[in-house]
Amino acid sequence: MEMSPYVILLLVFSCVFNVEAIRFLLGSNQRKCLREEIHKNVLVTGEYEVQDNGQRADLTVTDSRGHILYSKENAVKGKFAFTTEEYDNFEVCFVSKPMGGGVAADREVFLNLKHGIEAKNYEDIAKAEKLKPLEVELRRLEDLSKSIVDDFAYMRAREEQMRDTNESTHSRVMYFSLFSMLCLLGLATWQVLYLRRYFKAKKLIE
Repeated sequence: MEMSPYVILLLVFSCVFNVEAIRFLLGSNQRKCLREEIHKNVLVTGEYEVQDNGQRADLTVTDSRGHILYSKENAVKGKFAFTTEEYDNFEVCFVSKPMGGGVAADREVFLNLKHGIEAKNYEDIAKAEKLKPLEVELRRLEDLSKSIVDDFAYMRAREEQMRDTNESTHSRVMYFSLFSMLCLLGLATWQVLYLRRYFKAKKLIE
């Protein structure tokens, strides 16, 4: 049986956005962070769960300037969400703090971080707008297409910015090289004239 292009596209879409959660071990009195670069005006959601081992684990989400976007003391299980205001590096940190002294065993931390269309809850959208399953998938594909177009536009803008920077740097280096050559040429001419006068004064040459 032949598969329609729509079904193939849906399979590709599901493969691309098969998000795997992160699991890692957090030792006693240890800090572990996850850093990610995210574009402007992007929805970011996270779900976490920390294994209980009798110690306290704090969770903080910050940007590169140290602004706290989400904070939870004694984080055990929960969710968080925020929308980025500008293109930046964002950091999710878990800090294990001892309680009552002693060293506890490592605990397992589960973190599922999504952003962009991955973070959208299409089930809620379908309920709110009363969309059929096919319409929901079409909405997903539309958002995916827009996300790809936006990424290409951003990459194109970055490429133009880098090209302008390279051209500006090349021009400055060229002018500096010309200036250096003129300085060296002037210095060499001055040295020749100075030595010629010096030798004439000493009557070593005529």
